[in-house]
Amino acid sequence: MIITGGFNVCSIEVENALRAHEAVQDCAVIGLPDDKWGERIVAVVQPRAGHTVDASALAAFVKQQIGSIKTPKQIEVWDDLPRSKVGKVLKPDIRARLVQRF
Repeated sequence: MIITGGFNVCSIEVENALRAHEAVQDCAVIGLPDDKWGERIVAVVQPRAGHTVDASALAAFVKQQIGSIKTPKQIEVWDDLPRSKVGKVLKPDIRARLVQRF
């Protein structure tokens, strides 16, 4: 659960909206600390083979699907997401990598 601006946002809902876009193969959504909102919604997307992801177009797509409050404020495009041996996306690894950068 991500709490942003006093609203509870389930990461799976945002992930489902992102995956509905034709250019997105897979994604992970996390909350990172934000001075203004408490947490900001951050999405890391893996593009589908042969597609490129335009972060602003993807944000507009998600906004249309589920609204502006649940739209990621930051979208990162990675070639591959970190996964466990059974293929599960490792959100703690994503969070650690993003926190180091910001």
